[in-house]
Amino acid sequence: MYQLDSQKLKAIHLERSAYLYIRQSTLRQVYENTESTKRQYGLKQKVMAMGWPSDLIITIDSDLGQSGTSSEGRQGFKKLVSEVGMGHAGLVASLEVSRLCRNSSDWARLLEICALADTLIMDEDGIYDINDFNDRLLLGLKGTMSEAEMHFLYSRMRGGTISKAKRGELKWVLPIGYVYSGDDKIVMDPDTSVQNAVNLFFLTFARTGSAGATVKEFNQKGLKMPIRFRTGIRKGELALKPLTHSRTLRFIHNPLYAGIYCYGRQQIKKTVSGKKSVKMPAKDWHAFMTDAHPGYITKSQFEDNIKKLADNACAHGEDRRKSPPREGPALLQGIIVCGKCGKRMTVRYRQSCAKLVPVYTCQRDRIENGAKVCQTVAGEKVDEEISKLLIEMVNPLAIKAAIKVQNELDLRKLESDKFYSQQVQKAQYEAELAKRRYMCVDPENRLVATELEASWNQKLRYLEETRQNLAKKKEKDLEQIKQAASKDITKIASDFPKIWNSPNVSFREKKRMIRLLIEDVTIKNSDKNVVADIRFKAGTSKTLSIEKKLPMCEIRKTRKDIVMHVDELTENYTPSEIADMLNEKGYRAWNSNLFNLRTISRIIRTYGIKSRHRRLRDKGCLSLREKMKETGYTQEQIMQMRNEGKIVFYKVTDRIEYLYEPQDKDNYLSKIQP
Repeated sequence: MYQLDSQKLKAIHLERSAYLYIRQSTLRQVYENTESTKRQYGLKQKVMAMGWPSDLIITIDSDLGQSGTSSEGRQGFKKLVSEVGMGHAGLVASLEVSRLCRNSSDWARLLEICALADTLIMDEDGIYDINDFNDRLLLGLKGTMSEAEMHFLYSRMRGGTISKAKRGELKWVLPIGYVYSGDDKIVMDPDTSVQNAVNLFFLTFARTGSAGATVKEFNQKGLKMPIRFRTGIRKGELALKPLTHSRTLRFIHNPLYAGIYCYGRQQIKKTVSGKKSVKMPAKDWHAFMTDAHPGYITKSQFEDNIKKLADNACAHGEDRRKSPPREGPALLQGIIVCGKCGKRMTVRYRQSCAKLVPVYTCQRDRIENGAKVCQTVAGEKVDEEISKLLIEMVNPLAIKAAIKVQNELDLRKLESDKFYSQQVQKAQYEAELAKRRYMCVDPENRLVATELEASWNQKLRYLEETRQNLAKKKEKDLEQIKQAASKDITKIASDFPKIWNSPNVSFREKKRMIRLLIEDVTIKNSDKNVVADIRFKAGTSKTLSIEKKLPMCEIRKTRKDIVMHVDELTENYTPSEIADMLNEKGYRAWNSNLFNLRTISRIIRTYGIKSRHRRLRDKGCLSLREKMKETGYTQEQIMQMRNEGKIVFYKVTDRIEYLYEPQDKDNYLSKIQP
């Protein structure tokens, strides 16, 4: 029995259970340091010697293989604390107090709970009563030293790792395309098929400008990226798998492909919820060495690729970035900037006459702060003017651009042909290797021979499949070459306006063409027009003043000169006669249609023009009934006199409606008598 046990160990402690806590930091220690584990389990005999029966000694060993630097994930430690808090524990025993925890905050909580529950703590050196000041001071010191010991161990290991990384000598698993040489230097994979696959990937991304588009092109062409098994019986072997979006992002974000040796891109930071891996900026990396080994791309290309991904991420940062071309008629989607606040504008669509019309809106301040929308610009007229400008500027350079496109297409075919050819060579080598293995086996050993024969047949089938893919690729390329001869490309280039306006060209392709020439467009609203500042890729700029598209009520409004002509002609002509005269002079309605009786009548009614009927009545002209009363003739007699031209009358409308000029009865009778 330990010294001073009689003073600290009491009957109330023996009535409760004794908890033996056992822990090893890693599973490797559990398997290799078995003597330490035996010593921890052997502490049970000492607890029994102090007076606890075997059935009241509870062993907690569920934390074997768990680090004591935190209580996170240690279910055994949490169970121990809960049992102590409920007053079930008279003694907590561990070989060293560092087995309980190596964290000051967790250690202080455990001591406080043990003091409240009057629970003793025991290690190899003795028994401690937390309510005794000297024991509490000693345990606090042991806990602090335990945490400091962990800190020193970690600092030594971590310092050695970082020091090695700063010299560029730290080794880790390399991505596909790189291997370690005999002197532990990073070199390109000696397999040329792997090198060409990685080169083709970065060329495709540079051309498409989007991770999703790169994956789509690889999968459409049936191209696969190599992988190297890191574990298992196939460790070190190469295999081909379809390209995925997550793997594409890993390729682009890895600075190793730019010849940059780095360490510390992700670092462990302590947070409220526990440790967390955090991506660090390049200036905070532990090691950053450019041109440390051969690169598939340059450092500037790597930075441009990262910038493209950031621009393509619509929700990245506090402002909406430049997104890749998508469907929809908004030609300036992603590259339009507000001329008032300088932020990127978003696109909305509205229905107008059975078609979608873009509306560019700057609403970031409204979303973030609840303020008013900065500005809203109708995009239909802006897109039309930008298209006209693009046609004017591209047309003189169209032939050169077409030749450049043709060269790029030829280079693209050459790259893919080389890729497929190397896959055939690799499959042929593996088939020959499988054949040699089969031929070298003892025929009597049927178990091995059968397995090797099956492997040989599998390699032969794969070889035939790759050969067929190469043949199909060459046949397809031959058709494309026939269809896209140089003279045809030149003719297409000269007809660029026709291509641009063709309904067969999608909006996505038009947007891609625009982005090849235009960096961004800054627009600002004014009362009657929109000012657009266009920045081109070459560094030049141009400013357009675009008249706003009038609302439909203004578009349908009749021109003032036409209204004036109608007013003048109404004095002497009917609406249908006025329509014929305006049509002969070349005037047209708002929708380019000819004038007719209905449109002239609507103009007279809408603009308050005094009708011909009203004008004649103001001059004193009489209706048929009034004329009959004035002359005393019947209706038939007046109609006969009108047909014979014996009275003065006026045609009022295009219907059978007339007004008559008044006259004295005596004069009238003297005129009509023979």
